[in-house]
Amino acid sequence: MSTAADTADVVIVGGGPAGSALALALAGAQRRVLVLEARAAASTEYRPLALSHGSRLFLQRLGVWPQLSAAATPIRRIHVSQRGGFGRSQLEAGELAVPALGYVIDYGLLSAALAQAAAQVADYRSGVSVSDWTAGEPALVSVERVGAAQQWSAELLVIADGSGAADVKTVDYGQCAVTARVTCDQAAGDIAYERFTPEGPLALLPDRGQWALVWTVAPARAQQLCELDDAGFCAELQQAFGRRAGRFTAVSHRASHPLQLRRSARQALQHTVLIGNAAQTLHPVAGQGFNLALRDVAVLARQVLEEPQELGSLRWTARYLAARESDRSTMAGFTHGLVRLFSNDIAPLAAARGTTLSMLGSLPPLKKFLARRMTFGPRG
Repeated sequence: MSTAADTADVVIVGGGPAGSALALALAGAQRRVLVLEARAAASTEYRPLALSHGSRLFLQRLGVWPQLSAAATPIRRIHVSQRGGFGRSQLEAGELAVPALGYVIDYGLLSAALAQAAAQVADYRSGVSVSDWTAGEPALVSVERVGAAQQWSAELLVIADGSGAADVKTVDYGQCAVTARVTCDQAAGDIAYERFTPEGPLALLPDRGQWALVWTVAPARAQQLCELDDAGFCAELQQAFGRRAGRFTAVSHRASHPLQLRRSARQALQHTVLIGNAAQTLHPVAGQGFNLALRDVAVLARQVLEEPQELGSLRWTARYLAARESDRSTMAGFTHGLVRLFSNDIAPLAAARGTTLSMLGSLPPLKKFLARRMTFGPRG
């Protein structure tokens, strides 16, 4: 370990989409920005991601949307229902006067594009393992790369991935998300389905003529689904979802991801802030996790640009936390409430679910408010 730490104005731990987006957003700050990414190469595992229209606008401002747009499928309608019960609702882009409610894109493609763009404006280092970090004046980060140890000091340390976060409060949902690409005898158009079942939500998102599947089930059931042959899996999916989208005919490789609600109790420290998955990890219902992370990025970057004095001080990081707390708490509570209300087979709750969905369908102002909040965050 070197006795003297190297210095950077802003050190970002995590070069995934959130960390890379922050580096891009800070391109005009005239600060030395260092990005530390543990992976040597981006993951190639298929993982569908739903970007809100607000996130698309932010990526456009960062200059990366033109290279992503061809791989993104617009969602212009969202159909919400529950299996075996009454009540349904439909959200449409025209109700918000936007071209699309959201866009479906592969996480790997998005991550690679953002990392490539970030490397053009920041010191982006991959294959770097962060062994420790310490908040303070300045913040310190200890790293290893190709067996060599190094330490960095920063005016502002940003922890942008889920590792190393302190005092994490966790709710284990006892569920896993099974993800895959599914082919149907009818081409997917521009409608997304969110169907609530007693096991958990089942989402079908249009993805370049196919469907991106995010199917929430118990861990044992997830393992079973991943081990089924393609025909058996399609039959199980057909039984769970029905025939609204047509007949499922093929499925890609499947992956299973355990689901938790994780929130760090300390998200603003001296010269250190946590954003994205390091600050909070949400259940994928309603697809809000990454959109919330991009709003973290947008607010933090704006504060760096507009309030350069006392960068990273406790007062400075506390102002950032105050600006983000309402949005974070609301979205965590919203997704957690959806999981608790819809992921069970209790008769009184089934009636409450149906009533809730029917109310959304019959009260346009309430539906519009909810859609704008999910699309644009608290400023919607």
